[in-house]
Amino acid sequence: MHAMSMHFDLVDLRLMVHIAEANSMTRGAELSFISLPAASTRIKNLEESIGTKLLYRTSQGVTLTPPGQAFVTHARTVLGQIEHLRGDMQEYASGIKGHVRVFANTTSLGEFLPPVLRHFLRSNPDVNIDLRERLSHDIVRAVTEGQTDIGIVAGLVRTENLETLPYRRDRLVLVVPKGHALDGQMQVEFADTLEIDHVGLHESSAIHAFLRQASDQLHRTIKQRIQVGNFETACRMIESGVGVGILPESAAGRHALTMGITIVPLADAWSVREMQICVRSMDALPSFARELVELLVADAQGKLTCE
Repeated sequence: MHAMSMHFDLVDLRLMVHIAEANSMTRGAELSFISLPAASTRIKNLEESIGTKLLYRTSQGVTLTPPGQAFVTHARTVLGQIEHLRGDMQEYASGIKGHVRVFANTTSLGEFLPPVLRHFLRSNPDVNIDLRERLSHDIVRAVTEGQTDIGIVAGLVRTENLETLPYRRDRLVLVVPKGHALDGQMQVEFADTLEIDHVGLHESSAIHAFLRQASDQLHRTIKQRIQVGNFETACRMIESGVGVGILPESAAGRHALTMGITIVPLADAWSVREMQICVRSMDALPSFARELVELLVADAQGKLTCE
């Protein structure tokens, strides 16, 4: 094998990253907008030029071989650099759009981000944002691997070797209908709520996973009477007496102004969560992504005036 014969093009790099993310050749080809036979041929040619297998094909789909994993790591870096190249060139050529990827936990996504993102998008008409909700530890991994530019995480997450900036503090609280037995308590232990029916958020929400972890540690389960899609619906269900719920104080406080619900603080230390913004490197971010980080920090400090 001659190193000279190795030729990588961007389509191959994107294809490998997509296959890795989907664990599927078919889905990877779809995400890359090429046909399955074309994708197979590309992978075969790539493997021949490198001289080693990049994928294991199994009945469940495909998984990466160790060289395949190394390839995808490098491919992400290269594609990331190209995004930065685009971002920098954008100042010279209007018409090329910038792109910022943000992964955030449930609370920041639902409560704090909308006004800041509106402000940012208004002042950057040629930049798009790809915003996704993820669990905090998955966000850290995504930032580390370069799948996302900016992560917003909550609670005690190991941010390893990422650069972090303090963002906001939020607490999880118990929300009960007005007149409930717990209405008027100074505070309550999470463990003492596990006998009561709960209104929960969907499995895909970060808070759902967080609370499941907390109940697993007590070797108990949460009695989910109903699962809903957002904080407002949760508060409506609690108001109507379906059950109690554990929600961010920011959301609960907002809805308590207009609904018959009461907030009871949780006694558990984990209920107070420090949020952090994490990036691989502020210096390596395209200028517009850096601007978004600065806006987030300013907003958290109450210095951003969103008209």
